[in-house]
Amino acid sequence: MKKILLTSILLLSLIALAACGSDSSEDASGEGNSSDGESGKLAELQDAGKVTIGFANEKPYAYEEDGELKGAAVDIAAAVFKELGIEEMDSQLADFGQLIPGLKAGKFDVITAGMAINPDRCKNVAFGEPEMKYGEGLIVQKGNPLGLKSYKDIADNPDVTVSVMAGATENEFLKSEGVGEKQIQSAPDIPATFSAVESGRADATTGTEMTIKMALESAGSDKLEFVEGFEQPDIDGVPSYGAAAFHKDNTELRDAYNEKLAELKEDGTVAELLEKNSFSEENNMVEAEVTTEKVCNGEY
Repeated sequence: MKKILLTSILLLSLIALAACGSDSSEDASGEGNSSDGESGKLAELQDAGKVTIGFANEKPYAYEEDGELKGAAVDIAAAVFKELGIEEMDSQLADFGQLIPGLKAGKFDVITAGMAINPDRCKNVAFGEPEMKYGEGLIVQKGNPLGLKSYKDIADNPDVTVSVMAGATENEFLKSEGVGEKQIQSAPDIPATFSAVESGRADATTGTEMTIKMALESAGSDKLEFVEGFEQPDIDGVPSYGAAAFHKDNTELRDAYNEKLAELKEDGTVAELLEKNSFSEENNMVEAEVTTEKVCNGEY
């Protein structure tokens, strides 16, 4: 009888152990696996002391100069990963359109290029919290003789013409604000739009705020000026909020990044890095109430 009782106890113990093992296995293949895998990714990067980051070559967000990667997105990423104990960034420039595919394929651990958060992209990547805000910009002849401060100002004067790069989103933005098609001149690139305004063939040109501002600084033209205090159009997608993006499976890495990013926002580091790269704290810092979740949901 004792042998039977002992055998029964042993069998029950084995069943209990098997059940515990089964639960662990399910965790490993389900929710538990997601967490363990993410922790492993962060630990892997910390052990290596290196993270592979994909950038697009667009000044002042991320660009290469004299063999060195620079820009606001580069500096912010470097500061955050340093706080995570990861000193080295294996930075790889890529075409903007290849950043998300490269991230999904495992080529990059994170991508950051001032990439705008939007609902469609949120389906493909896990965005960090917003790091910067940017909108549209306007360039006019020196002195702004027509007093243009907004797209509405252009729409209100049918004699005003604006040169815009072919295929740029600003073509539709202008039309949405009431600018007539006959007022819009198409140009192949930004230098061509500058040339049109310099020569008087157009009264203004527009594009993404920081892109055209930096292009103007590089051009060194004394015939043009960037319009300060430009009134941003009330259009879906304006302003844009830029952030780093992570693989959908690496949300714990993303969360760790967000935690350190919040600390660097709080102590003023992010504001300093933005200003260092020609952004302004007043115009380009993200409001506290703006979150990635809200932008992904279309609230901003």
